[in-house]
Amino acid sequence: MLPCFRTVKPFLVATVLAAGAVSASAQDGAPTVKVSVAAAYTEDLIDEVSFIGRGEAIDKVDIVARVNGFLQDVMVGDGQAVAEGDLLFRIEPDAYQATLEARKADLARAEASLELAGIELTRKQELVNRQASPQSEADVARANEKVAEAEVQAAQAAIRAAELDVSYTEISAPFPGRIGAVERSVGDIVGPNTPALVTLVREQPMEVVFSLSEKQYVALLEQIGTHATDEAFHERTPDVFVTLPNGNRLEEAGRVVFIDNRIDPTTGTIALRARFENEGRFILDGSFIDVTIQAMEPSQKLLIPLAAVQRDQRGDFALIVKPDQLVEQRYITLGRQHETSVVVADGMQEGEMVIVEGLQRVRPGVSVESVLAGSPAEGSAPAEDGQSDTSATE
Repeated sequence: MLPCFRTVKPFLVATVLAAGAVSASAQDGAPTVKVSVAAAYTEDLIDEVSFIGRGEAIDKVDIVARVNGFLQDVMVGDGQAVAEGDLLFRIEPDAYQATLEARKADLARAEASLELAGIELTRKQELVNRQASPQSEADVARANEKVAEAEVQAAQAAIRAAELDVSYTEISAPFPGRIGAVERSVGDIVGPNTPALVTLVREQPMEVVFSLSEKQYVALLEQIGTHATDEAFHERTPDVFVTLPNGNRLEEAGRVVFIDNRIDPTTGTIALRARFENEGRFILDGSFIDVTIQAMEPSQKLLIPLAAVQRDQRGDFALIVKPDQLVEQRYITLGRQHETSVVVADGMQEGEMVIVEGLQRVRPGVSVESVLAGSPAEGSAPAEDGQSDTSATE
């Protein structure tokens, strides 16, 4: 059997060497992978910072009855829009009207008493002047007249109070807006101590409350170049936009109308209010919405196509084609998205080429043939890559 082993071993060695030579030859002759690349570029963009805000009505009030009585009429329905002065409810006025008439009668009686007191004072004074009556009687008559004058004033005040009670039987809208659900029905007994009849909210304009960190607030003041208490502040504040819960951004821009005078120590933020005309009534009282505040002047930002960005456990990265056509994996710090591109805050320079197509066919360190994305030569890359893959398989 020993001669047999001596015969087979040289054959195996030759076969292995031949296979290695064929493999090396195939690798050296493999075509270079083509990829589409795009250059990192700079563009003037307006910086944006987003926050979570809350809609808050400028005017909101619970309509409460100011006098006790039976609810006689309900003039509005649930969710109805009303104008300032529109009649909403009427409380039965008969009892208050009767009280008003009684107070008017009290005034007439007091005025009559005052007139009589004046006549009595005149008579007593004449008797005193003729020395037919002591001075003390004139003094008493004068005091009686003052008492009668006070009774007239009290009666007049009682009439004004009764007139107010009568006016309170009709409840009107103090400002324009939209009411909520009507909580009472005709025949209910209502009064100052009963629950509200309805809630009225002013929908136009509407404010949005949000907060800035102390650092962001100082940067805002530096950009505006004025102090929050200056008269020119509100005319120079940056635009504020809101994004609705469905993801749509309102075209209408708001303006900052209020900045608080202290930092909240629990959150380290300061509260701001932005006012919107709210023409479409999309901003509701109490709703949570995304608020975006924009810088007043644009600044240059470095951008790359969003398609070039990948992510792993270390973070975001892009594959860069260096001038020697070798692929480099570069970890980058991203900013906000702008259309189909994304801002690169750190890790890249203008003009560097990032791979946007063919990412799955390359790895760091390999040599590639790059074609600018959108160029005529780009269309041939996939076909040649397919041929290359087939040859390699074969």
